[in-house]
Amino acid sequence: MEGIRCSSVLSCYYSSKTHFKLRHQALEHCFLSLPPPPPRHPASRPKVRISLLSMALQVQDQQSFHKSKEMLPKIDKSGRFCSPRAARELALLIVYASCLQGSDPIRLFEKRINAAREPGYEFDKASLLQYNHMSFGGPPVTTHSVEEADELLRSDEQDSAIEAEVLSAPPKLVYSKLLLSFTRKLLVATVDKWDNHVLAIDKVVPSNWKNEPAGRILELSILHLAMSEITVLGTRHPIVINEAVDLAKRFCDGAAPRIINGCLRTFVKDLAGTGTAQTSNSKLEVPLQV
Repeated sequence: MEGIRCSSVLSCYYSSKTHFKLRHQALEHCFLSLPPPPPRHPASRPKVRISLLSMALQVQDQQSFHKSKEMLPKIDKSGRFCSPRAARELALLIVYASCLQGSDPIRLFEKRINAAREPGYEFDKASLLQYNHMSFGGPPVTTHSVEEADELLRSDEQDSAIEAEVLSAPPKLVYSKLLLSFTRKLLVATVDKWDNHVLAIDKVVPSNWKNEPAGRILELSILHLAMSEITVLGTRHPIVINEAVDLAKRFCDGAAPRIINGCLRTFVKDLAGTGTAQTSNSKLEVPLQV
């Protein structure tokens, strides 16, 4: 298979929310060698809404931030990611990039693994401790002043810079050998089952996703990876669905997490029904009398 045949290889999906704009810019910069996003002009600063609930929202955001910090992926003794969440995220980024480029995910993965480092390149492993796999977008946050809005924007830009540094670094410096092996298995399973799962996805996704495939590259990639992990690698479906929903919360926008959750649950239900039907048919088979 030379490359993934994806009708959605037309353009990248950009959300109207700043959080997801920065996220997609980081992904494109890492995998497509695009120039970094230009500095934001002062005239484009977000509109500020005065609200009595702003303090409560800020406290809630801080609590969510500290909670997410406690759920950071584990780092092994060599200072590399060793959580399966990191491997699934890497696999998603590879599939996403391969769709945009029209290339084979496994070849792209191997190319990234074996790429020579630029002379003088040094990777700051401290950035791994600041990288948060559980950083989700969430609803808009109101602020009291333009200064607070600018501070939130700077915080998002700083997080995106950390993500760009981690995701663009040589994988061998970021991920443990076990995770890289798991990532490759997941990519191989996805490529092998791609055509089959195109049909399965077409049955479960909403019609508006079918009408705008160019804007759903990430969402469709998440579904392909999750379905392949369930059917080929045999990971328990509650774990896979939870991981897929979290990836959608992190990289996608709007109702994508809820829709992906429903799509995968329908897919698993159909799998169970197919398995039951096959078992019943096998019991009904009567050996021929010779």
